[in-house]
Amino acid sequence: MQSKKGLVLVYTGNGKGKTTASLGLALRAAGHGEKVYIIQFMKGDEKYGEVKAIKRYLPNIELVQKGLDTFVIKGNPSLQDLSLAKEGLNLAKNVISSGKYDLVILDEINVAVDYGLLSEQEVLNLIELKPEHTTIVLTGRYASDKILEKADMISEVREIKHHYKQGIAAQPGIEY
Repeated sequence: MQSKKGLVLVYTGNGKGKTTASLGLALRAAGHGEKVYIIQFMKGDEKYGEVKAIKRYLPNIELVQKGLDTFVIKGNPSLQDLSLAKEGLNLAKNVISSGKYDLVILDEINVAVDYGLLSEQEVLNLIELKPEHTTIVLTGRYASDKILEKADMISEVREIKHHYKQGIAAQPGIEY
């Protein structure tokens, strides 16, 4: 779809649903025959439903996780956390600059910047690599002002009420 105008979309905020929104967009794009590439930063567990569904049912979508299956400690990431984030960054550079994908989702990349795994400038440089027809989605809390300035669309997901506060644990198909 070379005639399509690529955009920079940001899903941020403290509420639940940023990754889910980007996955809905991936599903929509795949339905139109578009090629989609998803890189999940700070995630490394194949228990996620989207990982399973994409592998089984969605050949137009590629998904790669660049993280561990444990939480990153803000201000004290492990060397492996840092290494995986850099791998994700390099993969993103290659995927975006290839021009082969209509939609590239960089899931949790805003958190990776906030936690010091990647620099804001590195993410801004990724945006600059974007071919005209490619849409890039950046998800995660804490999107920086400079990243927001580069966006064509920003959706802020705000928590109003969350079932965790009622003692309901994370559930497959809802949280992962």
